[in-house]
Amino acid sequence: MLIVVSRHAHSVLNQEGRVNGDPTVAAPLSEEGREQARLLGEQIVHLELDLCVHTRFPRTRETAEIALAGRSVPFEVEPLLDDVDVGDLDGAPLEDYRKVKRSIGRKTPFPGGESLDQAALRYARGFRAVARRNAARVLVVCHEIPLRYALNAAAGSDLLDGPPFHDLPNAVPYLFDAGALEAAVARIETLAG
Repeated sequence: MLIVVSRHAHSVLNQEGRVNGDPTVAAPLSEEGREQARLLGEQIVHLELDLCVHTRFPRTRETAEIALAGRSVPFEVEPLLDDVDVGDLDGAPLEDYRKVKRSIGRKTPFPGGESLDQAALRYARGFRAVARRNAARVLVVCHEIPLRYALNAAAGSDLLDGPPFHDLPNAVPYLFDAGALEAAVARIETLAG
């Protein structure tokens, strides 16, 4: 099994420097993001895909639709890979989010939301569900944090936030086989459990 995982393309919230953990908030791709999604499609155009998995956030679906335009690939929603529920911080500037994140650590939930470790354990379940789908080649379009956690866990890091991976670019494909993704899942569970 081959799993291609990408962060969604640049959204208007990225442009504005605001956080969003609520999938019902409209945050379409920016003009730059639409171009990034098109380039993602060019990078994977010669890869036959059996399935595309995306989160409940419209920016992940929009990225996938642009990247796979003209291709007959079924889409499925995987809520377990949704962005971190930042609760009362939804829509806040990124710096405010980072300040609260530093002050509360990984175990304490964001006010009205979930903790980073709760999100990490949810991501582990989501990636495990992807790895166990009946598909040989899957594109997953999710968010920076679940992808960062999977990459760092796969690399054997002792920290989910890195190193070696921290600030991941939008709409860039990262490849896992099922075994590597399962190993990353087990590491995420160890580090966040």
